[in-house]
Amino acid sequence: MASRAGQERSPLLQAVAVDNSLPIDPATVELWLKDLENPLRWFVRPVSQFVLGVLLHLTWALKRLPLPQFRAHAALQRTINWFCRNFVSPEANQLILRHFAVESNILNFLRDNSDAPAGRPLELYPRTIDEMLPRTFVEHDQELFRMMRELGPWDRSQGQKSPDQLQWTHWREVDVTNQGQRRRWTQVIDFETSHTLFMCLFCFLLTAEEYRDAVNGFNLDQSIAIRVGQVIGDPTLTELAFNKYPHYLVGPWNLTQRFLMHGFFTEYLHARLQELRNAHGVSAR
Repeated sequence: MASRAGQERSPLLQAVAVDNSLPIDPATVELWLKDLENPLRWFVRPVSQFVLGVLLHLTWALKRLPLPQFRAHAALQRTINWFCRNFVSPEANQLILRHFAVESNILNFLRDNSDAPAGRPLELYPRTIDEMLPRTFVEHDQELFRMMRELGPWDRSQGQKSPDQLQWTHWREVDVTNQGQRRRWTQVIDFETSHTLFMCLFCFLLTAEEYRDAVNGFNLDQSIAIRVGQVIGDPTLTELAFNKYPHYLVGPWNLTQRFLMHGFFTEYLHARLQELRNAHGVSAR
């Protein structure tokens, strides 16, 4: 039965709500549709994106001058957590938390099904905002790079694994619905506006190299899609990757859209793997 909110949505969003052509968790779709209905996204975000976009490029240029580099990871983490706890909407917070978990699952799946020597699995599965405090935002990028390094060159001759050969040893169920706090009246900022407001702070409190790597890490989406597609025998997965060609490094231009499309990619790929896992009756961890 359609919800009241669903009945009040535009014809386009009603169509998006029921379209499952792209693999994506229905709960994630509902979170995103609620986020799209946030009025701040439509009049605060465009203004802040323009103003802070200019400031971001100035900060980017400043950080790349031949000056002593500095970083403040702890201050960055504390500020983000405080902001999320007090000002970001619960729906946006759930999307943020989900991203850590679904990307950890995807990379752990690659690790468990790779012929390369296995390094340590990812453990970034925060369930609440407070659990994100210990360097999660910074560590998220670094763990991606570590896993890709440890996987090493991909063996293109490696054939598809049959469903009974697939390993799900470090796959975890994703549940971030309970954040351990009541919604505060100040929690009104949507997902995309939240990212816009923090772009400059990320750039300023990371070194030039750390930030350059962070904004270009999205381009590994294509590589991950190729590898997972080969393992499960689905070459169409590369179509899910918006960010591509990791050999070409870019700056912060169009960063919010690239960040958002990275989030969609991980949700799509995770849902595809979850469908495969459920179809073969793999028990939950």
